[in-house]
Amino acid sequence: MKQLRAAVIGVGYLGRFHAQKYKLIPNVELVAVSDNRHEKGQEVAKELNTEYVADYKNLAGRIDLATVAASTTSHYEIGKWLLENGISVFIEKPITVKSEEARELCEIAKKKNVTLQVGHVERFNPAMVSARKVLKRPLFIEVHRLAPFTPRGADVDVVLDLMIHDLDVILSLVQSPVKYVSAVGVPVLTKLVDIANARIEFESGTIVNVTASRVSQQATRKFRVFEQDKYLSIDFGKGSVDLLVKTGEWTGGVPPLNHESWSLEKGDALLQETQSFVDCVRENKRPVVSGEDGLAALSLAERILENIRERSLQI
Repeated sequence: MKQLRAAVIGVGYLGRFHAQKYKLIPNVELVAVSDNRHEKGQEVAKELNTEYVADYKNLAGRIDLATVAASTTSHYEIGKWLLENGISVFIEKPITVKSEEARELCEIAKKKNVTLQVGHVERFNPAMVSARKVLKRPLFIEVHRLAPFTPRGADVDVVLDLMIHDLDVILSLVQSPVKYVSAVGVPVLTKLVDIANARIEFESGTIVNVTASRVSQQATRKFRVFEQDKYLSIDFGKGSVDLLVKTGEWTGGVPPLNHESWSLEKGDALLQETQSFVDCVRENKRPVVSGEDGLAALSLAERILENIRERSLQI
């Protein structure tokens, strides 16, 4: 099997983990890591026994694929250069800051016939993978993703920082065009939106209520789905799933219900995600989370942010 040459651009908190995963995958060589913070880049390179490259453009002709885990505002510039040089790209979420930038990256990837995958890691969460097998037609979805504040990711609104994780999962489950969005959000600790809530209506009739906050004292990652005769709750943090199913006709009193719950080993979703990317590059197949999927999640996030801004102007 041909050995693939990889690099990670941006080796801060998350990028360091990405680099570690490449070291675990057979027939992949981590050629280099790159970061504009020289001390940080050199530290990670030394830890993983690889080369540090200050300017990622010096990787031209040396790698087959790369992970972009730099700041969100730099995703477009770095991703575009890599794709134009025939390098497959795994880009962390959100794919870019603006949907027109994401659309251009998708077009370049298609033109160059290289892989473009977006890092919506919840798709690889074992709890989500198992829950998807029993879901058929969601009627109502309620989501809470709350986290303590951290400077990491605070260069964008909480909708792009945290909520976009759930927007991607929602779109993958509902598989229907968005009909209507109503959203509210406010800045609390930064000048950007730090807590937001959105109500989303799909043409299929599915209704979604999703909340994201980065000013919570405790982390919460709950995802609840309601279907006809069925309720499913996922705790992404604990890796647990609760399923309640109506088993017969309701004739009064308590409906006949069957309750199941299961907890899964959290596993290593990031490793699974990275392995999937490598496989897609090697086999030239569509990623689980494609560039187009990343674009769809970003477009919905933009629509939510636009609605928030419109409401704030009316206050």
